[in-house]
Amino acid sequence: MGERLQKYLSAAGIASRRKSEEFITAGRVTINDKVAQLGDKVEAGDVVKLDGKVAEAQDKMVYLMLHKPEGYITSTHDQFNRPDVMALIPKTYPRVYPIGRLDYDTSGMLLLTNDGALTQALTHPSHQAEKVYVAKVKGTPTEKEIEAFSTGLDIEGERTAPASLKVTNPDQNGASSVKITLREGRNRQVRKMCEAIGHPVVFLKRIATGGIYLGELKRGQVRELTSAEVSRLKRYEKS
Repeated sequence: MGERLQKYLSAAGIASRRKSEEFITAGRVTINDKVAQLGDKVEAGDVVKLDGKVAEAQDKMVYLMLHKPEGYITSTHDQFNRPDVMALIPKTYPRVYPIGRLDYDTSGMLLLTNDGALTQALTHPSHQAEKVYVAKVKGTPTEKEIEAFSTGLDIEGERTAPASLKVTNPDQNGASSVKITLREGRNRQVRKMCEAIGHPVVFLKRIATGGIYLGELKRGQVRELTSAEVSRLKRYEKS
Protein backbone atom coordinates (compact mmCIF):
# COMPACT_ATOMS: atom_id res chain seq x y z
CA MET A 1 0.00 0.00 0.00
CA GLY A 2 2.86 2.35 0.72
CA GLU A 3 3.03 5.41 2.97
CA ARG A 4 2.19 8.97 2.02
CA LEU A 5 5.36 10.88 1.26
CA GLN A 6 4.79 13.71 3.73
CA LYS A 7 4.04 11.18 6.48
CA TYR A 8 7.22 9.27 5.60
CA LEU A 9 9.31 12.45 5.83
CA SER A 10 7.74 13.38 9.17
CA ALA A 11 8.16 9.90 10.64
CA ALA A 12 11.79 9.92 9.52
CA GLY A 13 12.33 13.12 11.46
CA ILE A 14 13.02 15.14 8.31
CA ALA A 15 10.38 17.81 8.85
CA SER A 16 6.79 18.27 9.98
CA ARG A 17 4.09 17.06 7.58
CA ARG A 18 3.12 20.63 6.75
CA LYS A 19 6.72 21.63 6.04
CA SER A 20 7.24 18.40 4.08
CA GLU A 21 4.30 19.33 1.87
CA GLU A 22 6.02 22.67 1.16
CA PHE A 23 9.22 20.83 0.20
CA ILE A 24 7.26 18.52 -2.11
CA THR A 25 5.33 21.37 -3.75
CA ALA A 26 8.59 23.23 -4.32
CA GLY A 27 9.99 20.24 -6.21
CA ARG A 28 12.74 19.62 -3.67
CA VAL A 29 11.80 15.98 -2.98
CA THR A 30 12.41 13.01 -5.28
CA ILE A 31 11.46 9.35 -5.14
CA ASN A 32 13.88 7.13 -7.02
CA ASP A 33 15.31 10.29 -8.64
CA LYS A 34 11.94 11.43 -10.00
CA VAL A 35 10.45 14.69 -8.73
CA ALA A 36 7.71 13.80 -6.26
CA GLN A 37 4.16 15.15 -6.17
CA LEU A 38 1.72 15.63 -3.32
CA GLY A 39 -0.14 12.36 -2.87
CA ASP A 40 2.80 10.16 -3.86
CA LYS A 41 3.46 7.14 -1.68
CA VAL A 42 6.71 5.55 -0.58
CA GLU A 43 7.06 1.80 -1.07
CA ALA A 44 9.61 -0.55 0.48
CA GLY A 45 12.96 -0.09 -1.25
CA ASP A 46 12.21 3.40 -2.56
CA VAL A 47 14.95 6.02 -2.21
CA VAL A 48 13.64 9.38 -1.07
CA LYS A 49 15.83 12.47 -1.37
CA LEU A 50 15.49 16.06 -0.20
CA ASP A 51 17.64 18.53 -2.13
CA GLY A 52 19.57 15.61 -3.58
CA LYS A 53 20.40 14.08 -0.19
CA VAL A 54 18.89 10.79 0.94
CA ALA A 55 16.15 11.38 3.51
CA GLU A 56 16.43 8.49 5.89
CA ALA A 57 15.22 7.86 9.40
CA GLN A 58 17.37 9.14 12.22
CA ASP A 59 18.58 6.61 14.77
CA LYS A 60 18.40 9.22 17.52
CA MET A 61 16.05 12.11 18.03
CA VAL A 62 17.86 15.34 18.88
CA TYR A 63 16.37 18.38 20.60
CA LEU A 64 18.39 21.60 20.61
CA MET A 65 18.07 25.16 21.82
CA LEU A 66 19.89 27.95 19.99
CA HIS A 67 20.27 31.53 21.13
CA LYS A 68 19.83 33.02 17.67
CA PRO A 69 21.60 36.32 17.05
CA GLU A 70 20.13 39.00 14.82
CA GLY A 71 21.26 38.71 11.21
CA TYR A 72 20.38 35.05 10.61
CA ILE A 73 17.39 33.56 8.81
CA THR A 74 15.60 30.39 9.92
CA SER A 75 14.85 29.11 6.42
CA THR A 76 17.46 27.21 4.41
CA HIS A 77 16.77 29.05 1.15
CA ASP A 78 17.06 32.82 0.78
CA GLN A 79 17.19 34.93 -2.38
CA PHE A 80 19.51 37.41 -0.71
CA ASN A 81 22.04 34.77 0.39
CA ARG A 82 21.83 35.83 4.02
CA PRO A 83 23.39 33.45 6.59
CA ASP A 84 21.02 30.86 8.05
CA VAL A 85 20.93 29.44 11.55
CA MET A 86 22.19 26.03 10.43
CA ALA A 87 25.66 27.58 10.19
CA LEU A 88 25.56 27.88 13.99
CA ILE A 89 24.73 24.19 14.64
CA PRO A 90 27.79 21.96 15.28
CA LYS A 91 28.30 19.33 12.58
CA THR A 92 28.45 16.66 15.29
CA TYR A 93 24.63 16.71 15.47
CA PRO A 94 22.36 14.93 12.97
CA ARG A 95 20.46 17.12 10.53
CA VAL A 96 17.87 19.15 12.43
CA TYR A 97 15.24 21.73 11.48
CA PRO A 98 13.96 24.85 13.24
CA ILE A 99 10.63 24.54 15.02
CA GLY A 100 8.79 27.51 13.58
CA ARG A 101 10.68 30.66 12.68
CA LEU A 102 12.36 33.68 14.17
CA ASP A 103 12.74 36.82 12.08
CA TYR A 104 16.07 37.87 10.59
CA ASP A 105 16.29 40.91 12.85
CA THR A 106 15.00 39.17 16.01
CA SER A 107 17.21 37.37 18.51
CA GLY A 108 16.53 34.77 21.18
CA MET A 109 15.36 31.21 21.61
CA LEU A 110 15.01 28.95 18.62
CA LEU A 111 14.29 25.24 19.10
CA LEU A 112 15.54 22.74 16.52
CA THR A 113 14.93 19.01 16.18
CA ASN A 114 14.78 16.06 13.82
CA ASP A 115 11.50 15.00 15.45
CA GLY A 116 8.90 15.81 12.81
CA ALA A 117 5.97 14.84 15.01
CA LEU A 118 6.99 17.29 17.73
CA THR A 119 7.54 20.07 15.20
CA GLN A 120 4.05 19.53 13.84
CA ALA A 121 2.53 19.52 17.33
CA LEU A 122 4.27 22.73 18.42
CA THR A 123 3.38 24.67 15.27
CA HIS A 124 -0.14 23.37 14.58
CA PRO A 125 -2.62 26.29 14.52
CA SER A 126 -5.00 24.54 16.93
CA HIS A 127 -2.50 24.41 19.79
CA GLN A 128 0.61 26.44 19.09
CA ALA A 129 2.96 26.68 22.04
CA GLU A 130 3.01 29.87 24.08
CA LYS A 131 5.89 32.18 23.19
CA VAL A 132 7.30 34.94 25.38
CA TYR A 133 9.26 37.96 24.12
CA VAL A 134 10.98 40.95 25.66
CA ALA A 135 11.08 44.07 23.53
CA LYS A 136 11.85 47.75 23.47
CA VAL A 137 9.21 49.83 21.72
CA LYS A 138 8.93 53.50 20.85
CA GLY A 139 6.88 55.46 23.36
CA THR A 140 4.86 53.91 26.17
CA PRO A 141 1.67 51.90 25.48
CA THR A 142 -1.41 53.26 27.23
CA GLU A 143 -3.93 51.14 29.12
CA LYS A 144 -6.31 51.45 26.17
CA GLU A 145 -3.64 50.24 23.73
CA ILE A 146 -2.70 47.34 26.02
CA GLU A 147 -6.38 46.36 26.20
CA ALA A 148 -6.61 46.40 22.39
CA PHE A 149 -3.53 44.17 22.25
CA SER A 150 -5.17 41.72 24.66
CA THR A 151 -8.44 41.44 22.74
CA GLY A 152 -6.92 41.05 19.27
CA LEU A 153 -5.99 43.42 16.45
CA ASP A 154 -6.96 43.65 12.79
CA ILE A 155 -3.78 43.17 10.78
CA GLU A 156 -3.74 42.76 7.01
CA GLY A 157 -7.39 41.80 6.97
CA GLU A 158 -7.14 39.18 9.73
CA ARG A 159 -7.88 39.29 13.44
CA THR A 160 -5.08 38.24 15.75
CA ALA A 161 -5.68 36.00 18.75
CA PRO A 162 -5.60 37.63 22.19
CA ALA A 163 -2.07 38.36 23.41
CA SER A 164 -0.53 39.88 26.52
CA LEU A 165 1.56 43.05 26.67
CA LYS A 166 3.04 44.29 29.95
CA VAL A 167 5.13 47.44 30.31
CA THR A 168 8.13 46.58 32.48
CA ASN A 169 10.12 49.82 32.25
CA PRO A 170 8.45 52.91 30.75
CA ASP A 171 9.86 56.17 29.45
CA GLN A 172 13.48 55.38 28.65
CA ASN A 173 14.46 58.29 26.40
CA GLY A 174 11.34 57.94 24.31
CA ALA A 175 11.11 54.14 24.50
CA SER A 176 9.78 51.48 26.88
CA SER A 177 10.63 47.90 27.75
CA VAL A 178 7.73 45.46 27.44
CA LYS A 179 7.02 41.75 27.85
CA ILE A 180 4.79 40.11 25.24
CA THR A 181 3.15 36.68 25.38
CA LEU A 182 1.25 35.10 22.49
CA ARG A 183 0.42 31.73 20.95
CA GLU A 184 0.17 32.54 17.27
CA GLY A 185 3.17 32.49 14.97
CA ARG A 186 2.34 34.62 11.96
CA ASN A 187 5.11 36.28 9.98
CA ARG A 188 6.57 39.20 11.98
CA GLN A 189 3.48 39.14 14.18
CA VAL A 190 4.90 40.83 17.28
CA ARG A 191 6.31 43.67 15.23
CA LYS A 192 3.07 44.12 13.30
CA MET A 193 0.96 44.10 16.46
CA CYS A 194 3.16 46.71 18.14
CA GLU A 195 3.05 48.82 14.98
CA ALA A 196 -0.75 48.53 14.96
CA ILE A 197 -1.03 50.15 18.41
CA GLY A 198 1.41 52.89 17.47
CA HIS A 199 4.55 51.63 19.20
CA PRO A 200 7.05 50.21 16.67
CA VAL A 201 9.60 47.68 17.90
CA VAL A 202 13.17 48.88 18.37
CA PHE A 203 14.53 45.60 19.77
CA LEU A 204 12.95 42.14 20.03
CA LYS A 205 14.10 38.93 21.72
CA ARG A 206 12.26 35.64 22.35
CA ILE A 207 12.96 34.25 25.80
CA ALA A 208 10.63 31.25 26.04
CA THR A 209 8.65 28.69 24.04
CA GLY A 210 6.21 26.17 25.47
CA GLY A 211 7.34 26.81 29.03
CA ILE A 212 11.03 26.31 28.14
CA TYR A 213 13.23 29.33 28.88
CA LEU A 214 16.37 30.66 27.22
CA GLY A 215 18.02 31.37 30.55
CA GLU A 216 21.72 32.22 30.49
CA LEU A 217 22.50 30.63 27.11
CA LYS A 218 24.79 33.07 25.32
CA ARG A 219 24.12 34.51 21.89
CA GLY A 220 25.14 32.09 19.14
CA GLN A 221 25.47 29.14 21.53
CA VAL A 222 23.63 25.80 21.29
CA ARG A 223 22.70 23.25 23.95
CA GLU A 224 20.68 20.06 24.09
CA LEU A 225 17.36 20.17 25.90
CA THR A 226 17.13 18.26 29.14
CA SER A 227 14.88 15.20 29.36
CA ALA A 228 12.48 17.23 31.53
CA GLU A 229 12.29 19.97 28.89
CA VAL A 230 11.65 17.45 26.12
CA SER A 231 8.90 15.84 28.19
CA ARG A 232 7.32 19.24 28.75
CA LEU A 233 7.24 19.91 25.00
CA LYS A 234 5.97 16.40 24.21
CA ARG A 235 2.74 17.26 26.03
CA TYR A 236 1.73 19.25 22.98
CA GLU A 237 1.62 16.04 20.93
CA LYS A 238 -1.25 14.85 23.14
CA SER A 239 -3.26 18.07 23.25
